[in-house]
Amino acid sequence: MCNMKVGFIGLGAMGAGMALNLRAAGYELIVHDLHRESAAEHEAAGATWADSVIDLARQVDVVLTSLPGPQEMQELGLGENGLCSGLGAGTVWFDLTTNSPTVVREVHETCRKHSIELFDAPVSGGPKGARSGKLAIYVGGDQAAFERHRAVLDAIGDQVILVGEIGAGNTAKLVHNCASMMIRSAIAEVFTMGVKAGVEPAALWHAMRQGAIGRARTFDRISDRYLQGAFEPPSFALALANKDLRLALELADEFDVPMRAARLVQEDFAEALERGWGGRDSQTPLLLQNERAGVEIKLSASEVQEVLDRG
Repeated sequence: MCNMKVGFIGLGAMGAGMALNLRAAGYELIVHDLHRESAAEHEAAGATWADSVIDLARQVDVVLTSLPGPQEMQELGLGENGLCSGLGAGTVWFDLTTNSPTVVREVHETCRKHSIELFDAPVSGGPKGARSGKLAIYVGGDQAAFERHRAVLDAIGDQVILVGEIGAGNTAKLVHNCASMMIRSAIAEVFTMGVKAGVEPAALWHAMRQGAIGRARTFDRISDRYLQGAFEPPSFALALANKDLRLALELADEFDVPMRAARLVQEDFAEALERGWGGRDSQTPLLLQNERAGVEIKLSASEVQEVLDRG
């Protein structure tokens, strides 16, 4: 068993699995969430409940937070009875939130004044990865402190990558997610063209997968959602994906980087949200391209698997 006391705040779709893996790794775990019932499976696994953020902060050596976004992270860290009010000198804070690099750096400045070592450490892999431990974790922060404490992150992810100084982790995550959204939209565009030109969807998908780009398996990410027309329950909700895309575009604005293709994707996201699709999967906006092209694309799970089995 590990002697280090670890706190975890935010037991949602992502946080729940990561917290369980920390407990499974032997850490003495203290948890907190806005919803008391979210901690039931963690307490059953031996974790301890903390009634408040500051109560948790006063007990731990390391704290991990998994929150909806920048505002929540900033308030939890710097607000009244927040983490900075309770964490002792020398403690470490890994923020797993997909966040604004600028906000992270601002919070980091205050943490330094309290001798708290903050890392931005957003994760990629979805709820399934959070449960299985198959997560990429993009870390920004002090290298020496990272090496001393990386074992905590190794307990929840299989690809723990120190990207650079504070803020670099979220910059890498936003680049990754923005590219993902743009690529999927481009695939939907050309896919509707092929289907409308008379090619059967499964045959077209197989052909695309065998080309030079397709062999990198770029096209596989549309198999379980877009191709099957299955958008609920979401693996990554549109509302959360929209937040990530917004943060990426804000970062681009900060550095005067034009993002023409990404802004077209954002327009589709905005339309999808206006239709009330925020709780559906982040691939749902691809349906707008189907509508514009006047085609219906829907394969069964068995048809998808048949293509995958063909290599």
